[in-house]
Amino acid sequence: MGDLKIGSLFSGIGGLELGLEWAGVGRVVWQVECDPFCRKVLAKHWPGVKQYEDVQKVGAELERVDVVCGGFPCQDLSGAHTAGKRRGLDGAKSGLWSEYLRIVESCRPTWIVVENVMPCRDWLPFVRRDLHEIGYSSVPVLLRACDVAAPHERPRCFVLAHADGKGEPLRAEHAKVAGLRALSKPGRHWGAPPPRGFRMDDGVPRGMDRLRCLGNAVVPQCAEVIGRIIVAAHG
Repeated sequence: MGDLKIGSLFSGIGGLELGLEWAGVGRVVWQVECDPFCRKVLAKHWPGVKQYEDVQKVGAELERVDVVCGGFPCQDLSGAHTAGKRRGLDGAKSGLWSEYLRIVESCRPTWIVVENVMPCRDWLPFVRRDLHEIGYSSVPVLLRACDVAAPHERPRCFVLAHADGKGEPLRAEHAKVAGLRALSKPGRHWGAPPPRGFRMDDGVPRGMDRLRCLGNAVVPQCAEVIGRIIVAAHG
């Protein structure tokens, strides 16, 4: 495989697309990220890839891609950010899911990967409904960082969607990964466990300013699992 084009929304520091590349899905051709610091990180690791700053201002100019991936903002979904006052997809930040959906509807990729926090009751049913309404079947894949042998949990839900009303390839591959543990490839080493209570995103380069990037990272090894599903289903 490896010939698919990947576009990334809400890119952060690129953990999601990095994992897809590790899995052999293809190559990144554009990234959309509003934070200047994160864009510098992206430029360092994906030199030459087209960058855009505002997800609300892009559309027709985006190159056609086979895969669109991204984790839309979680501030209105996560109790860690909202002190229990979650507004869900009606919130100003997490409501940017509507821009994600608009872009997907415009560029019509074959595959869509959406990532966000657990618990997912405030967003998952609505995201899957919206994707279904524009012609995509989808499956949720629940993954924790410890499922890929990390020394911490960091539970996340990934929605994998395919432009196929029947969705048979997705159901078959989803059944294979359900319940899998310790999925990291040999040779991918994790750092020593951090002190109790320290928040972390393993899998990203150690030289980064971790505290600043923490909320902008998907554990790449988890994204790699999703990438393997795409590779297997795509054939």
